[in-house]
Amino acid sequence: MKGLSDTARFVVRLGDDSLIMGHRVSEWASRAPFLEEDLGLTNVALDFVGRARMFYQYAAEIVGGGCTEDTFAFQRDVRDFTNLLLVELPRGDFAFTIARQFLYDAYISPYFGALKNSTDARLSAIAGKAGKETTYHLRRGREWMLRLGDGTTESHERMQKALDELWGYTAELFEVDALEESLISEGVAVDSRLLREQWLSTVSTTLGEATLQVPTTAWSVNGGRTGYHTESLGYLLAELQFMQRAYPGLRW
Repeated sequence: MKGLSDTARFVVRLGDDSLIMGHRVSEWASRAPFLEEDLGLTNVALDFVGRARMFYQYAAEIVGGGCTEDTFAFQRDVRDFTNLLLVELPRGDFAFTIARQFLYDAYISPYFGALKNSTDARLSAIAGKAGKETTYHLRRGREWMLRLGDGTTESHERMQKALDELWGYTAELFEVDALEESLISEGVAVDSRLLREQWLSTVSTTLGEATLQVPTTAWSVNGGRTGYHTESLGYLLAELQFMQRAYPGLRW
């Protein structure tokens, strides 16, 4: 969408991260290793989608003109989405899902903690609510990292493989562009660069306890914040947006 204010663009970014991660986690519904985990992953997915709704609703109020949360979720093309690449990668196996969730939650938990101090009262309130959910997600993810990393030979190998594949996408978590620089100076946004050491400490400590190695991957990739994505996002949106695209404005 063109012509959005800086605040609206920033809020939409946060909504995009939440929506796409929520959709990926929801793909485990009826496919999890056992029933309790099936319910657990479904609840996590609902938390992410609910978070996306809060961000999109706020962005829609800023934009006005009949814009709604559904406008952002269903009526934008791939290049209009500005989510992190990490959250859009295909579901993968269970180890991949757990590793991605843990790496992301270890970042977004302190991020929301800092965002509660935003000069934007609405963002502060959303961060306060989302932060409570994220604390649970992080604790849950850490428990699974320990269980799989220090479990069987196969679970350990799968978890290490997942970490090695994901590590290059984590650099984007701590990149700040001109949009965020401006909002940081106004006290609206969070400088994610200041969170890297805390994130790395959380991750390294957990991996050590799980007998896993911190990847030494030299490569990194970015582009999500500027609308450049992996091909997998297009397939995800084709499924997510099908009903609204096939029957525009449908009502139940």
